[in-house]
Amino acid sequence: MDGIRRRLVGLVFLAFCAGVSGPDIPAAAQTLIATPAPPGVTAELSQAVERAQARFAARDLAGVLAAVSEQYRSGGMTKAAVHEQLLAMFTLYQELRARVTVDRVELVNGGTRVYTSGEVTGRLPLVGWVIVLAWQGEPEVVRREAAGWRLFGFQD
Repeated sequence: MDGIRRRLVGLVFLAFCAGVSGPDIPAAAQTLIATPAPPGVTAELSQAVERAQARFAARDLAGVLAAVSEQYRSGGMTKAAVHEQLLAMFTLYQELRARVTVDRVELVNGGTRVYTSGEVTGRLPLVGWVIVLAWQGEPEVVRREAAGWRLFGFQD
């Protein structure tokens, strides 16, 4: 999946939906220590995903963007770029649906990553329903802010 599409997926799911790839750092330079998140954190993030899916299906741009940190940055994408991508989707498709599942949540080197799988479908005039995006086990960095869990991105 190309980088822009993966970033857009992330916005859809909690936008907490799906992922972005981290910076290109040689494997030897990365020492990631991942442990399963406590069940309460996983439950909170699952609820956040459900809320984001509902906001996305309702075409509530502000509601979806509320799940994205003001400091979001990942692979050159910012919250403003996410806004433009979502606006384009809401304009192009007559109806949108997101089906997202939380595969696992991990604490990685002091941060939180949520891994999701899912599919976004959209209805086009004269064409009908098409798959817009699909992913499996993609990570996204999230963090708890005053407004709750929000997408933070792989800062670069």
